Amino acid sequence: MKRILVPTDFSEHANYAMNVAAQIAKKTNSDLYLLNLLDLPTHMNDAVSSGVNIPEVMLFLKKTQEKLDLLKENGELDGIHVVTEARSEKAFEGIATYSKEHNIDLIVMGSHGASGFDNNTIGSITEKTVRTSDVPVLVVKNDTPNFKADNFVFASDFSAEIKKPFQKLVDFANIFDADLNLVMINTPNSFRSTTEAEKVMNDFIRDFTISRHSLHIYNDYNVEKGILNYANKVDADVIGVCTHGRTGFSHFFNGSISEDLVSHAARPVITFKI
Repeated sequence: MKRILVPTDFSEHANYAMNVAAQIAKKTNSDLYLLNLLDLPTHMNDAVSSGVNIPEVMLFLKKTQEKLDLLKENGELDGIHVVTEARSEKAFEGIATYSKEHNIDLIVMGSHGASGFDNNTIGSITEKTVRTSDVPVLVVKNDTPNFKADNFVFASDFSAEIKKPFQKLVDFANIFDADLNLVMINTPNSFRSTTEAEKVMNDFIRDFTISRHSLHIYNDYNVEKGILNYANKVDADVIGVCTHGRTGFSHFFNGSISEDLVSHAARPVITFKI
């Protein structure tokens, strides 16, 4: 891991994310990128992208860049190479574009507590980013002065399609020498016997090198409740899940466990796109 991105709207929760990202950056000797995106009306965005200088926009970007540069003076960022940028671009698309341009390895974002996403600020942007980002997204809800991932819960059905993103999760867990709690949630609508579930999980992890791990089967009424209840039971530091990145009608009808989990979990959640 070399590059960590924190999209910020300068809110309290965005600052929580920045401070967690700073801790990870120090541990991994990574560069930290702070990005603010000014979401303009379409006609103004078109004008700016065509090279037309709109005085009000230019002034706002200048002031925003100054605020970003002030963040560098935060003591939490001492010793980290920090890159800041203010852009006039739609927030969701801008995060994806910026991530690709700078080969970002991890995105760390804030969200607004266990009550769910805030529809007008960083929360709704976090929701969209979790759903579609090709880069792992770590969502932080609370002030976390001493971020750790010693006790790491990863919930999955451990199907073949999970293997590629799972390697990214293993790499992240190994940074913290984490104890990986691998858990399969059994629900009434998707039930497996203990013998069957253990075979699926053992066959799955055979292809990976994990320093410390344990296998668990947890029964609950639905997957989301099962993950949250199991994480509470073992007092997890971080919850990891994979997301299909569904969009449009497919997303509407199938729902998204990862988004629901990020919305309702008070603990940090990291998502990996399948």
